[in-house]
Amino acid sequence: MDVAENVEWWLTDGLVPYPDALAEMDARSAAIRAGTARELVWLLEHPPLFTAGTSADPAELFNPQGFPVYDAGRGGRYTYHGPGQRVGYVLLDLDRRGRDVRRFVHSLETWLIASLADVGVEAWAVPERIGIWTTDAQGREAKIGAIGVRVRRWVTTHGFAINVAPKLSDFSGIVPCGISEFPVTSLEDVGLASKGGKLDLALRNNFAAFLGMLAA
Repeated sequence: MDVAENVEWWLTDGLVPYPDALAEMDARSAAIRAGTARELVWLLEHPPLFTAGTSADPAELFNPQGFPVYDAGRGGRYTYHGPGQRVGYVLLDLDRRGRDVRRFVHSLETWLIASLADVGVEAWAVPERIGIWTTDAQGREAKIGAIGVRVRRWVTTHGFAINVAPKLSDFSGIVPCGISEFPVTSLEDVGLASKGGKLDLALRNNFAAFLGMLAA
């Protein structure tokens, strides 16, 4: 069997409460570690909320909207989630995929960049800035995707978020990922909202190559 076919995929409709997602990830990662469940990619959306990573600075949280704020347990700082943003939770067993967290994050970036290219967005990674970057409608370099991961007993949890058509003004409640010098953009903002429905397929089509990078 192709290794990519041995990873389970969930696509959840509607808005998943963040505590429910955390509980599901915790249970599933423990089962993966125990060898009683397959690895998992879970694509979903959340209601409007902010998450705090392990490096979150309270000075970077303003929250005039009064959104709930959750401790995520992942690396990084504050991140926004909300309707119109595709969140991908990636639960893989690095114990059998090289035990290289840096390679995992780099491969994740490459996977997202390739998937965005398939829906018409030229994107890139910047070594000193976490996330995925592109050019917004005003010609500025802007963030279109966030990455935040946790690795416990060599099983990964959390993952990424790609802005399809979220309410961009909601990001004003935080300094996204601690980076204030650059704006946030989305597929909708750059005129590609109609391609949002193809993003899941693009992620699936590029997934085998992502796993291949881990095994390289």
